[in-house]
Amino acid sequence: MKRWLNVWALYVLLLGGAAVAIIPLLWMVSASFMPTGDATTSPPQFFPRVVTLAHYRTLFTRLAVGQSLRNSIIISVSVTVLSALINSMAGYALAKFRFRHRQRVYRSLAAGLVLPVQVSMLPLFLLLKAMHLINTYAAVIIPGMASIFGILLVHQYALSIPDDLLDAARIDGASEWRIYRSIVLPVITPILATLAIWTFLATWNDFMWPLIALSDADRYTLPVALANLSGEHVQDTELMMAGAVVTVVPVLLTFLVLQRYYIAGVMAGSVKD
Repeated sequence: MKRWLNVWALYVLLLGGAAVAIIPLLWMVSASFMPTGDATTSPPQFFPRVVTLAHYRTLFTRLAVGQSLRNSIIISVSVTVLSALINSMAGYALAKFRFRHRQRVYRSLAAGLVLPVQVSMLPLFLLLKAMHLINTYAAVIIPGMASIFGILLVHQYALSIPDDLLDAARIDGASEWRIYRSIVLPVITPILATLAIWTFLATWNDFMWPLIALSDADRYTLPVALANLSGEHVQDTELMMAGAVVTVVPVLLTFLVLQRYYIAGVMAGSVKD
């Protein structure tokens, strides 16, 4: 009886936590379909009395949020793909290649994890300015192409690849590129999916760096565009909720597509053969 009580208590806590997390999201979606002013009535209502798409039409016509959505998709997908490729190669090389000062490189990368991201923004901005890349997609994409976290994450996962397997492929005449493409990539796919989700989420939600690197409103990403929008339409709660829904949906779709690999990556190493 005590065991069942503990199980039910755990289920109640989990359901309570899930409700706390999901109810605000459901209200956000519901409020985006409400007529102007209904979301701020007292007492507040959860479901719209009249369903309207006016706020979504306003976002994509009069306020041209569609351009910002395209910018976010281009930048986030580019950063995610390039980051997965570069971080996987760098992490694999750091784990399996023997070269001079390898441990020093590893310790330097590990030490870099403690530095706040804001510390590097000024020198990074000056460097990109000298390269005439400010106010271009490249100014946002290039800094995200590789990360210390991504390299070390792949490095730890790649350590589990048997050296004998790699040496056997080299003896058979396989090039290093062939080994990476045919042996290493299939093995590290779960952790790359996990890294891709985190990278896409971080890039999609990033506000500070796109605000610094982009000065043209036509190149703004969604978070920057919606921040400007909230300043102009601070009283239009329903319009802001519609903008939030447009921002959240791509992230949810990405997670749903990759959740199987994400779970496999999170569970990697938790079960010993």
